[in-house]
Amino acid sequence: MAEPILKPKRPPQTRTGLTDTGVKKAADKSARTRAREFALQALYQHLVGRNEADSIDAFTRDLVGFHKADSAHYDALLHGCIRDAQKLDDDIIPLLDRKMTEISPVEHAVLWIGAYEFSNCPDVPYRVVINECIELAKAFGGTDGHKYVNGVLHQLAPLLRAAEVAADQSK
Repeated sequence: MAEPILKPKRPPQTRTGLTDTGVKKAADKSARTRAREFALQALYQHLVGRNEADSIDAFTRDLVGFHKADSAHYDALLHGCIRDAQKLDDDIIPLLDRKMTEISPVEHAVLWIGAYEFSNCPDVPYRVVINECIELAKAFGGTDGHKYVNGVLHQLAPLLRAAEVAADQSK
């Protein structure tokens, strides 16, 4: 008589809130995180395709899941970054170790989001801005793009949020 075939036991499924690649699952993302993701995609279209903000905005609002995003924060990021692009680049460029043209459009857009939030969103702690931007770069950017974004934003935070950074470092 043949012996029964033993199947290996599956390890119990864990619910970490992360996908297999380490990215937060969609259900676990805040409305602001979603707004940043949609803004990043829209800013990418602007940087690569030179599309106008209004046409990008109309397209993005029709994407699946947009209704779960903080649309006011998305509007502020998209329109604010495009409007203030020169100032944002002026803040970022001195901190780069290469020309802006050598930075990928994804990392460029993430740096815009970080610089914009540092300057215009005082309700978002600077450490949250940095962390959210690192997560964006991990999810959408190149292999080590998040490390570059982290390095630049850690230099930019004391310039744009001096009092907050100083208070945080004195703890």
